[in-house]
Amino acid sequence: MQSGRCGSSLAVMAVIALISGCAGLPRHVDKPKSEALSNPEVTTLGRIVAQEQEGHTHLSGIRVLSSGEEVLADLIALADHAERTLDIQYYIIHQDASARLLLHHLRLAADRGVRVRVLVDDLNTAGEDRRFLHLSQRANVEVRVFNPFPGGRFATWSRLLASVGHIRRINHRMHNKLFVADNALAITGGRNIGDQYFTRDPLSNFIDLDVIAAGPIVPELSASFDAFWNSKFAYPIASVATPVDSEPAASTALDTAVSANANWLANELESGGVQLAWVPATVLADGPAKIASETSPEEEETIANNLEALMRSATKELIVISAYFVPGKDGIDMMRKLVDQGVSIRILTNSLASTDSPLAHTGYSRYRAPLLKMGVELSEVRPKLGQKRARFHPFRSSNASLHAKALVIDQRTVFIGSMNMDARSAHTNSELGLVMRSAEIARQVTSLLDDISADGSYRLQLVEQSDKIEWISGEPGSEKTWYTDPETTRLQRFTLKLLAPFAPEELL
Repeated sequence: MQSGRCGSSLAVMAVIALISGCAGLPRHVDKPKSEALSNPEVTTLGRIVAQEQEGHTHLSGIRVLSSGEEVLADLIALADHAERTLDIQYYIIHQDASARLLLHHLRLAADRGVRVRVLVDDLNTAGEDRRFLHLSQRANVEVRVFNPFPGGRFATWSRLLASVGHIRRINHRMHNKLFVADNALAITGGRNIGDQYFTRDPLSNFIDLDVIAAGPIVPELSASFDAFWNSKFAYPIASVATPVDSEPAASTALDTAVSANANWLANELESGGVQLAWVPATVLADGPAKIASETSPEEEETIANNLEALMRSATKELIVISAYFVPGKDGIDMMRKLVDQGVSIRILTNSLASTDSPLAHTGYSRYRAPLLKMGVELSEVRPKLGQKRARFHPFRSSNASLHAKALVIDQRTVFIGSMNMDARSAHTNSELGLVMRSAEIARQVTSLLDDISADGSYRLQLVEQSDKIEWISGEPGSEKTWYTDPETTRLQRFTLKLLAPFAPEELL
């Protein structure tokens, strides 16, 4: 019996030694430097943009994309119309029906001779090396993983085990989302690549925001991509993954069904034009150094610094839409000063019932009462949207979860991007977004907020003369009130209360 226990222990130790012993990134990697297309005007997309931009010198073309189904169709349209280059940078690329469909179109583009560069953060690629390896073996395609784990790549637990000596580095992730075709048209915002982001999951889908961009802002986005692509922390997938021989079998046939109503971009590109609003716009982009822990937000200008300055500039109204909202003491102090100056503040975030990150919710929940006391309008998304959700269709019977990240300042300045209003986005992850100065775009984003607030959220308020919170939903006359987090169980609330002390805000 004793020898059996000893044998088991040795076996476990052998596995740990095997994983940890191999835990190290390759020192000498062949990864040629490359850059975005320098002359997009030679492509059809470039010529279309140049034609549309006439009379709009120094302005960028923008269209807000709120429908997930529409964004998937637009990404496919860009892949299908690209002639020279496609640059793809995402925090997550799932291996589900939507991702397989989009990657299929990337392969078709590569077969036409388009250079395809795919950069994906390594956090969520466990067990997917084989698929990314085969994609990279396609002619004209190169795949790199950003800030990779040093070993144990077959599962999340083995990666963490192999990374004991690399915790500080791997805690920093590339959270950017960007898709650029021929350095002429780009899509960026809050969505990753996967069914839940394109409202194609039968159980749960995300409410999100992206924009399609054209004009001088696109080369700025491409410059951000190049900085990450050529960074020392971007590794060719073949340099960190075990080689494979055979093509992986497709789990299901490609689901090519995309609503005809969502194909506006494909239809417009076929007709030789694209309808965009031409407005002043700026790229906000963290650099790879933030990932590498080579600088701190206090030493370098980051998106967090920029967005704090934008929020402080509000004189009348500040709207915050954030899936994960953990303002911290500094954020609360800033909002208190704005309220004292007469600024109206509206915040939309997830409820405990709708969030996909309950621990992040614990970081937020401690600030609800202080926000309400100072007069902030606070709403939380319900897991089931009401009937006024048309622009987010087709949610059908699936649950909803907020994933959008946006600011509207004084109904004239708008931020849409990847950054949540929390410590992880501010200090740990790299982020990307656009600031647009347009009353029309501000109206569109505010309208989205109004739609959700009207029939898809809980309105929070303090019980009279107390610090207790009540949640109210429904139309006037048919309202329903809760005195604990709505549509959650006692066990859920108790478990999170126990875990809260062990979840510091900087890690949420």
